[in-house]
Amino acid sequence: QVQLVESGGGLVQAGGSLRLSCAASGIIFSINTEGWFRQAPGKQRELVARITGVGSTNYADSVKGRFTISRDNAKNTVYLQMNSLKPEDTAVYYCNTNNTFYGMDYWGKGTLVTVSS
Repeated sequence: QVQLVESGGGLVQAGGSLRLSCAASGIIFSINTEGWFRQAPGKQRELVARITGVGSTNYADSVKGRFTISRDNAKNTVYLQMNSLKPEDTAVYYCNTNNTFYGMDYWGKGTLVTVSS
């Protein structure tokens, strides 16, 4: 079955950095679009960054210039490098894999990122 396992969350001071990882199994990883979403307390889940199978990326305006999404198809893993973190980045971060052609859309269980001021 499809599994997405996130790691790398934690507590960091404002201005610090974290790198999130999401390891996928049970899918043909290289053809899917991978995304990082986040959900802060009391707010809706929102897209943070997305990367297609050919490496095209897009970012939420709030993280442009600070976050970088990348993927390693050989390791079936997608990463989110987060720099210059702000308290408003505090949220549970979720990994998503999507392939519209095959009707595929799966989520990880999330990893908590807390940024202290």
